Amino acid sequence: MSLHTYDGSDLRLGHLTDTAAGRERADRIDAALGVTSERFEGSAASGLPAAWTDCDVILSHLGASVTMRLIAPLLRTAAEDPGVVVLDHGGHFVIALLQGRLRSADRVAAAVAEAIGAQAVLTTSTDSLGYPALDALGWPFVGDAATVTRALLQGAPVDIDNPAGWPLPELPENAAPAAPDAAGRVLVTDMDPRIVMSGMLPTVVLSPPSLVVGMGCHRGTPLPELRAHLDSVLQENLLARASISALVTAEAKADEDGLIALAEELGVGLHTFAAEQLATAQVPTPSATVQAEVGTPSVAEASVVLAGARLIVPKQKTNRSTVAIGRRRPRGRLSIVGLGPGARDLRTPRARAVITKADVVLGDSGHVDQVRGLLRPGTRVFAADTDAAQERAHTALEHARAGHTVALICPGDPGKSSIAGSTLQVAAQEMEHGHDPVRIDVVPGVTAGSAGSAILGAALGQDHVTLSLSDVHAHWPVIERRVRAAAAGDLVTVLYNSGSHTCTWQLAKVLGIMAAHRPASTPVALVQDPSLPQQHVVTSTLAEFDGEGAALFEVVIIGSSTTRYLDSGILGRAGSNRQAMVTPCDDTWTWQ
Repeated sequence: MSLHTYDGSDLRLGHLTDTAAGRERADRIDAALGVTSERFEGSAASGLPAAWTDCDVILSHLGASVTMRLIAPLLRTAAEDPGVVVLDHGGHFVIALLQGRLRSADRVAAAVAEAIGAQAVLTTSTDSLGYPALDALGWPFVGDAATVTRALLQGAPVDIDNPAGWPLPELPENAAPAAPDAAGRVLVTDMDPRIVMSGMLPTVVLSPPSLVVGMGCHRGTPLPELRAHLDSVLQENLLARASISALVTAEAKADEDGLIALAEELGVGLHTFAAEQLATAQVPTPSATVQAEVGTPSVAEASVVLAGARLIVPKQKTNRSTVAIGRRRPRGRLSIVGLGPGARDLRTPRARAVITKADVVLGDSGHVDQVRGLLRPGTRVFAADTDAAQERAHTALEHARAGHTVALICPGDPGKSSIAGSTLQVAAQEMEHGHDPVRIDVVPGVTAGSAGSAILGAALGQDHVTLSLSDVHAHWPVIERRVRAAAAGDLVTVLYNSGSHTCTWQLAKVLGIMAAHRPASTPVALVQDPSLPQQHVVTSTLAEFDGEGAALFEVVIIGSSTTRYLDSGILGRAGSNRQAMVTPCDDTWTWQ
């Protein structure tokens, strides 16, 4: 459900609206997705033809019946038409009406539905049956996708030819290596598709991002000359341009206009290495001339080696440029993703983007259920109600090493919970035992403490501390020492796990410790299920708060000596007359 085309560029979205409600909904969709769309307002009879020409996917807020009548005269072919997504007037359903030339309507419909809390209606056979479309895997492809996909859906044998083991989504059981009496073939290769498409069997060739191109050139070598040299080397070695994943060179060439333009044309990044780094690479054809000019005996070949690729085409020279090509094995990636406190609109755009691109997702069952609308067909899901964080980390790392794009999800912020720390520790231990390193990213999320503070007003306006009362990861004497330090330091204190099944008396103990250091009038608040529909807020003071009914999915915030309740008007989206809990950010503030 990535809102990009297969070459990485942004999809051009257009909203077709004829009411104020439709325009407001279009604004909400764009804000939630982080996109800037085109707008076609007023007369749909003139707006739709304009959108038909300008957009990759049209979002029609006119309803299905009107939209179908309007698009009927405009329909040409699947290769020419844009995608069309229809929203009903109430915004309850998002229907992928026409997939379009980029086959993006299902992805857009699912993303829009997730953004506004609607139900996506996906009409492509592969998506509705839970299988990935061969032309929607994110890799360039050529071939008879329609025939091979039809064979997959009909249960006919399909040969999966994937010699390098590039990770694929989960396919139906009739798709297998060397399938007998195959009705179609899926070939995953970085070879030139024109070479491997021979034979009578309907075939789809997928070009994985396996090739790394190293280039060096004389100053000022123009783009056409560099392009011609690269294409010549690719053709001579029967390699696919579509499989190029990176262009690499020496740091001294970072500002070379021709190389910058070539990388942009290829849709890849231009990565550079310092001369001292390049000089450490073992290459087959070092050059004394290059050593004298650049400070390293190799640029093209050494760049490929340093980029982690195996050199398969040694440098090829012209009078003004050199090209070398390497092949990478499948490289995975693990993202540890914070979902925030649970509300969809408090989930970060980065978290959504990472989850939509993942082909393996792991997490507790309840958290996985929160993001199922973001998952691509064929995504492998490992969901279980278990606290075995280390076991889950091992599984995630194993799939990443196999080349998969993995999302390990958790509530709140992964850096403030045990999930990120334990996963990084497991990764370090596995490397000590000889396992390959894995690229790991931590995607932050809104914490329950931050959400709770916002609901209360500005409870965390000054220095504060966050403590868990659960003795699963720390013994009570350690927790108590930390509580006493927070109390003595007059820090606003955010408490997690104050009502778990293992915490039955700890909250009362904490309140007693705080009462010895702060006035009885100090504000204390409980926020249960912050930002969710069942959200519940209790405001009280140290003297009156007893913690009765404390539950697992809550935070308790104990103010400092400067925290106050204020009448600041209506607070919150629900229109509550509850007082705001405020801790001033300035130590010199005096309450009047």
